[in-house]
Amino acid sequence: MRGCSALDLTEDPTMSQLETVRTADVLARRLYDAGVRHAFGMPGGEVLTILDALTKAGIAFHLVKHENAGGFMAEGVYHRTGAPAVLVATVGPGALNAVNVVENARQDRVPMIFITGAVDADEAQSYTHQVLDQRAVFGAVTKASFTMVAGAAHVIADKAVSLANAPRQGPVHIDLPIGVADAVVSAEPPMPSRQSAYAATAPIGADLDQARQWLSEAVRPVAIAGLDVLAEEGAAAAVADFCAHHNVPLITTYKGKGILREDHPLALGGAGLSPLADKHLLPFVAAADLVLCLGYDPIEMRTGWRAPWDPAQQRVIDIMPEPNSHYMHQATLSMVADLGPTLDALSHDLTPMDTWSGGEVAQVKGALATDFPENDEWGPAAVIATCRDVLPETTLATVDSGAHRILLSQMWRCPEPRTLVQSSGLCTMGCALPLALGLSIADQERPVVGFMGDAGFLMVAGELATAAEMGLRTIFVVFVDDSLALIEKKQRERQLANAGVDFEHHDYAAMARAFGGAGHTVRDRDALRAALDQALDAPTFTLIATVIPRGAYDGRI
Repeated sequence: MRGCSALDLTEDPTMSQLETVRTADVLARRLYDAGVRHAFGMPGGEVLTILDALTKAGIAFHLVKHENAGGFMAEGVYHRTGAPAVLVATVGPGALNAVNVVENARQDRVPMIFITGAVDADEAQSYTHQVLDQRAVFGAVTKASFTMVAGAAHVIADKAVSLANAPRQGPVHIDLPIGVADAVVSAEPPMPSRQSAYAATAPIGADLDQARQWLSEAVRPVAIAGLDVLAEEGAAAAVADFCAHHNVPLITTYKGKGILREDHPLALGGAGLSPLADKHLLPFVAAADLVLCLGYDPIEMRTGWRAPWDPAQQRVIDIMPEPNSHYMHQATLSMVADLGPTLDALSHDLTPMDTWSGGEVAQVKGALATDFPENDEWGPAAVIATCRDVLPETTLATVDSGAHRILLSQMWRCPEPRTLVQSSGLCTMGCALPLALGLSIADQERPVVGFMGDAGFLMVAGELATAAEMGLRTIFVVFVDDSLALIEKKQRERQLANAGVDFEHHDYAAMARAFGGAGHTVRDRDALRAALDQALDAPTFTLIATVIPRGAYDGRI
């Protein structure tokens, strides 16, 4: 074996009776036990053993056109299954292609196992082609980075899965040298190597008594919830029940949309990126006599949400999975605990109050509806409103970064969590298409629509081939204005000359047809409705290019 420090299990007669497998099989089996059924990537010779091991373990490997897109497909699957996302890349350029999506997983709290091929350690001392310190690169953008060792394969495999799933969730990197992947080891661990689950925690004592007293006295409470809610099993339902029971209006981050049905009278929608929305939400928060941060991870929020309250003047309770190191906000009372049991402890035997008796919640909802109208004759708001009207409520949606994302995140009503998926921590362009493919792979019973700008689509257009090869029926809606609309808007607002933001018009529908899908170009609501109706019945993926006016987002976000 090439540079292999394999265990020789034949010398000990007691060991010869044990089942033996390759190191790669140990990792693949641990991933399967964690619920993984899909892995993505672009293989090279250095990762052939792990591909074989994944397949033998019952995990389908999906060939993509670029590693970055493969990582977003893996994330899409995670959002439907809850199992860690798995991305595989070969040594050197393949690995480095994935830096963006791995950092995205870190900032968007996605449990991901990123496996890279590697040259064996002894060979790397005298061989330089494509060799670099991959652990140094990915150590900076992951929760942990390991070099797989045959004798510790069971331990490393479990450490990777456990760390990826532990709060706050995120990516873990495993460098898998060629010879180590093939090394023969015992199928059973030589020592206990599985980490047991941690018991759920809730506060006790004086802090809990103080929080209960504040809740019992609050007549203008507001809750803010985010990513940490999604990571804890049952927490979304607990937050929704708590808010409904205690008459607490709920603001969410963009990824927290749907924790409380957004047609609920207490649901105030998403916040953090739209100054138009925040001009209503921030004063509302400032008027509260109790702010409840329920799994609120502020990594999604822009500068307007830095220190949005003064804990010396307002009562603020922050319930989080790990201590505050972000300093985006501070609290009067901080609790490192699990949300579900903590909310149960807070609520126990408390009588709900008549909150916001002046009708302030309805006033804010009305102001938001006025500022984000759905009755435009045509433009991005009309596109969003028409899609929400035509597509079933059960539709799963994705959106990539740009002005369209800010507008859509305000207008798209989510009936449950994870029904609008986006890159909201790192804000990666082009992610909507592969995220939508991942959702389609994992959940083929529900319609899936991916919303993207024309520039973002051009970054990932090759993955239309992946959609065709997999026989997926995903719908893609492209906002076509031949510009980086959000950046062009900022450029004009600063009275700078137009530079580097515009590009030529392209026939996006023709691209879709060239890759084997259906393609439509629309310029009004009736044509969009017809295209959506056809897309819901189409046997292939569908791309709908919605041509909108330049400057259509002015005054709208």
